[in-house]
Amino acid sequence: MNPARKRQIRLTTALTCAVLLAGALVYTSFSASSEAVTPSRLLAAAQPGQSYQLTGKVVDGSVDKHRDGMTFRIRDRDGSASVPVSYTGAVPDPFRDGREVIITVRKHGDGFVGEKDSLVTKCPSKFTNEKKSDDGKAPPSGYTY
Repeated sequence: MNPARKRQIRLTTALTCAVLLAGALVYTSFSASSEAVTPSRLLAAAQPGQSYQLTGKVVDGSVDKHRDGMTFRIRDRDGSASVPVSYTGAVPDPFRDGREVIITVRKHGDGFVGEKDSLVTKCPSKFTNEKKSDDGKAPPSGYTY
């Protein structure tokens, strides 16, 4: 067989394999993701045994640490609904009342059980739309840094 023809067949085969592998990677990454739900949506649609990524703010005064772990409530941003969560595992340093969190939970009775080591805190934004000077005040209008 002609060497140029062999090279062309090898190139076509390698490119076909690369495209198939890239397609499989894209499919796997999108099908494995799940959207985080708020407490109000979770209360409306939670099925026992299914896991959900719950996002919301920790209710002030609800954190109760004990020997086996801790319990707390997570609320919607607008405060319209909250759910109780029991959790065991690593707790991030910034975890506290009022902090926004994401945790993987499963429905268990009237409450939810967080999967071990799935608690993540969201950091509040350090930036605002308006720049401020060193003294914390907004710059005069028309002035930019």
